[in-house]
Amino acid sequence: MRLNWGKSDREPTMTKRITSPDSPALADLCAQLAALADQTDATGNWPAEQLRLCGEAGVYEWFLPQEFGGQDWSDVDVVRGYLALSAACLTTTFIITQRTGACRRVASGENDGLKSRVLPLLTTGESFATVGISHLTTSHRHLNRPVLTASQEGDDWILRGFAPWVTGGDHAQYILTGAQTLVDGEVTPEQILAFVPTSEAGVRAEETANLVAVSASRTGRVFLDDVRVAPDWLVAGPVENVMMAGRASRPGGHETSTLALGLASAALEYLEGEAAKRDDLVAAYDALRGEHHEVVADLLAIAAGNSVCSNESLRQRANSLVLRATQAALAAAKGAGYIANHPVGRWCREALFFLVWSCPQPVMNANLCELAGLGDDGD
Repeated sequence: MRLNWGKSDREPTMTKRITSPDSPALADLCAQLAALADQTDATGNWPAEQLRLCGEAGVYEWFLPQEFGGQDWSDVDVVRGYLALSAACLTTTFIITQRTGACRRVASGENDGLKSRVLPLLTTGESFATVGISHLTTSHRHLNRPVLTASQEGDDWILRGFAPWVTGGDHAQYILTGAQTLVDGEVTPEQILAFVPTSEAGVRAEETANLVAVSASRTGRVFLDDVRVAPDWLVAGPVENVMMAGRASRPGGHETSTLALGLASAALEYLEGEAAKRDDLVAAYDALRGEHHEVVADLLAIAAGNSVCSNESLRQRANSLVLRATQAALAAAKGAGYIANHPVGRWCREALFFLVWSCPQPVMNANLCELAGLGDDGD
């Protein structure tokens, strides 16, 4: 079996398999990821080595049912795993969330043939899948004409347009994407979700832009020029609000907040080390760490099915905390943290990611009000 991690310049090393978030092997994997994070950020190269290590450690098994070779972790355990991984390397963990999003959409759908064909390959890491669905939730929604449409020809669907934000589109074997359906050239309220092999004629990834952070995630547009999708590659639809179909993670869920809180914990760990040497940092550290504990507790409660707060409230608090925690770490690091390739500077840039990635408008408004020094009611 050939593992499709992409090209890695490092000699292969074996990683112990992780079977629970309490496994010592998770800490070992995170140490390996953290050691590679600065180099990945500096070069912008696809993190092939990190993804290979995660595959060997069984990370891709966490999210899927046992019938497809997965470990079927609980949502709480998945959150705990993500918190550890994102503290070690946000870029790698972000890529994994996109991969997992695609897998879970397929697993929660009704296309059993598709599940049996692709999920075993994705569980082992033999194939890499990603998602291109932001245009159905947050991106380009203001346009009069959908950026990606689907017209039916017989039993097949023809996709035309582009998915604006696709992570690892130039490394993926599959892209889960959605499109607004057309009938006689007119837009209908219904949408489809399809699992598109990138080997299909008409699928092409645009050269990705150099981002402020997480450039190594290779996030950018993927064009679909008259791409034919047969029924056996359909995940859901046609139906209105196709993103609400099935039991997969809902848009606006807690996954992105989890990444933010993981990154915040990395900054707070650095701040804790500095506070141990400097009394003037203790009060700031204690306040931020206490807040972090509270938000993580709410996150875990939501993952356990307890609605202690809305996902939007959780996201706003996580966004606010990761911005303040990383900047506090930079202030503690002083000039050394402002030198290129220092992890604190990277964390500050990575924190900005959460202001723009799948950020619902109410969350953005709340963050803007906080930045402007306004109260919750805008006064």
